[in-house]
Amino acid sequence: MSANKGKTVVVGLSGGVDSSVAALLLKAQGWNVIGLFMKNWEDDDTDEYCSSRQDLIDVMSVADKIGIDVEVVNFAKEYKERVFAEFLKEYQAGRTPNPDVLCNSEIKFRAFLEHAITLGAEKIATGHYAGVREFDGAFQLLKAEDGTKDQSYFLHRLNQQQLSKTLFPLADIYKRDVRKMAEAAGLHVAVKKDSTGICFIGERPFKEFLMRYLPPKKGEIRCLDDERVLGEHDGLTYHTIGQRKGLHIGGVKGGKSGESGDHDAWFVARKDMANNVLYVVQGHDHPALFVEDLSADQLSWVSGKAPHTHWVYTAKTRYRQDDAPCEIERVDAASCLIRFAEPQWAVTPGQSVVVYESKVCLGGGVIA
Repeated sequence: MSANKGKTVVVGLSGGVDSSVAALLLKAQGWNVIGLFMKNWEDDDTDEYCSSRQDLIDVMSVADKIGIDVEVVNFAKEYKERVFAEFLKEYQAGRTPNPDVLCNSEIKFRAFLEHAITLGAEKIATGHYAGVREFDGAFQLLKAEDGTKDQSYFLHRLNQQQLSKTLFPLADIYKRDVRKMAEAAGLHVAVKKDSTGICFIGERPFKEFLMRYLPPKKGEIRCLDDERVLGEHDGLTYHTIGQRKGLHIGGVKGGKSGESGDHDAWFVARKDMANNVLYVVQGHDHPALFVEDLSADQLSWVSGKAPHTHWVYTAKTRYRQDDAPCEIERVDAASCLIRFAEPQWAVTPGQSVVVYESKVCLGGGVIA
């Protein structure tokens, strides 16, 4: 008899293949599985950009096929207060936030977990590519076996209480095999395209979306090297460090005519909030785009304790990035200073820096 028989797990179902297979696997392991579909955004829930109606149809179809019950819950109010308000505040301050990190810690593993417990659940589960294990009396957050899909970066703010209640059924499974499992089980979502973009924005043009909440404030675009005015921006809010597209200054040459690099692309290097000036540099490898260290605040450590200083770790300053060797030079309750072995490109205030020791995710903070 399965050790899980009679135990209830509530699985967050999104309508995608990953969460569907997570539910499928847990049912096969003997759990009493309840599906939960979360509605987190309803300001302009139209089919053009927001796929929630279709996603719910897919969830119901999968649940019917697997043979589980589904509950629909609306967390739009919590999302607006805990995630979206913070998102706008950060953009207003000239930073580039990562709402998916906040959504995980505040909605998917807090509001969802609290709700699941009222349903009598021992555990919750999601289709995230990450792992959790108990080691030495504490819970560790681990990278997924499929390194190309690992999502521990977005989960680094989870705490001991949240991890103790969480299962990640896809921890050791590769994405290609997840699709094969869905196909073998006759789930139509086996071929469904992965969703991209920020949960509440979907596939819509990002700048247009932001303009509805943060009005334009035009200012100069200047060359960082010689202060030449190259053009005009609609608002510093809409730009991020390392950005190349959407500057509309591609025809301006840098340097004297005939010099190499005259036609190199321009990249955002700095935002002067006080004077409303956007500074750009020419060329992907311009020195102004690289930093050797960074400070981070709003720290969150998975174990509840800060890592050792002057140990060799690795860190990511953005999701799609190779692990970069680093050491934590200073850490206290409010902030930490991280120094990298090699200079890092386009480190962006407001994004998360996440620290690892081998495949264990230690936590991280917001780049200040």
